[in-house]
Amino acid sequence: MALANVWNYCVPLAVITVACLVRTARCQAVQAENVTVLEGGTAQISCRLQNYDGSIVVIQNPRRQTLFFNGTRALKDDRFQMVLFTPRLVRIELTNVSVSDEGGYFCQLYTDATHHQVATLSVLVPPETPTVEVKQEGVEGGDAELTCVSPRSKPAATLRWVRNGREIPGLVSQQDNGKTFSVSSTIRIPVERKDNGAALSCEAFHPALSGQRRVRHYRLDVFFAPTVRIVPPPGILREGDSLSLTCSVTGNPLPRNIQWSKINDTLPERAEISGPTFQISRLSQSHNGTFLCQAQNNYGRAADHYTLLVYDPGAVVEARSAMPYAVIGGVLALLVFTVICVLIVTIWCSVRQKGSYLTHEASGLDEHGEVQEAFLNGNDASQGKKEYLL
Repeated sequence: MALANVWNYCVPLAVITVACLVRTARCQAVQAENVTVLEGGTAQISCRLQNYDGSIVVIQNPRRQTLFFNGTRALKDDRFQMVLFTPRLVRIELTNVSVSDEGGYFCQLYTDATHHQVATLSVLVPPETPTVEVKQEGVEGGDAELTCVSPRSKPAATLRWVRNGREIPGLVSQQDNGKTFSVSSTIRIPVERKDNGAALSCEAFHPALSGQRRVRHYRLDVFFAPTVRIVPPPGILREGDSLSLTCSVTGNPLPRNIQWSKINDTLPERAEISGPTFQISRLSQSHNGTFLCQAQNNYGRAADHYTLLVYDPGAVVEARSAMPYAVIGGVLALLVFTVICVLIVTIWCSVRQKGSYLTHEASGLDEHGEVQEAFLNGNDASQGKKEYLL
């Protein structure tokens, strides 16, 4: 009856790999623990024993090859080491783990029947720092196409493009390479000259990085035609002075060759050219003319010009000494013109005033004649005077 009770107690445990020894009324059990490790790391695979009585313990790899038989090495692979063998715990250690080692490791306990449990080894492959590939060069006024690539990870890494703290949506593609994955993210952005050198970054996220990220920084390369500007010398150039011109050139790529020339003439014999610098010593009026600086790259060309005018020191002094007389003459002419205008206005006003006086005098004579005529006709003098006054 007691034996029946022991059997009833052991049967459920057999479902989870328990071996019951009916003869001794004791149950033996084996338990395995799953393990997750980074590629290249060290994994410890443990088999826990219950009521172990010295029965045979065998550990096998995912290909069912026996690694250890009761603590004795059975497979010649020095990466596997038996680190612990006790009645309660059997533990082996695997160094330099690779994805090919991934799978189920069998903890087997041989009693009257064979029972086992499987310890699953999972290997994480963190991504390396991603790389950036230029699919289409950025030319001023066009689009640049860039691809961020994470060639190997497990599970697949998550990629993100960032510019000025803002994410740039990309077209993501993923490829299964067996046990690892390659991931890419492609962006296409319009570019202008001002975008040259702009900072972008591609970030890779992965569970194995513990919240960290792998970042690839990239400087945007925008190609554009050159611009040219000649920096002129200050002040007036006179005979005997030296001329120094600097040709300031921009462009991507930066033009390597800068050409100096003189329009409709050859360069002076004393001209010295050193890259963007053009110099002439002991200037004379024979050097007068227009000088040209030109630059070119694969995306265009540009030019700027400078007109040289060398002054005669004597002529400059004479012109400066004649300048006050010219000013005085101009002031005198203005005064004469003002006096003439005043005279004309005065004469006009005088003539107009005299004409008005003569008109009033003629009107008075007419009234006197009317009074005299009334007196001769015998009219009342007082009445005539009244009418006159009226």
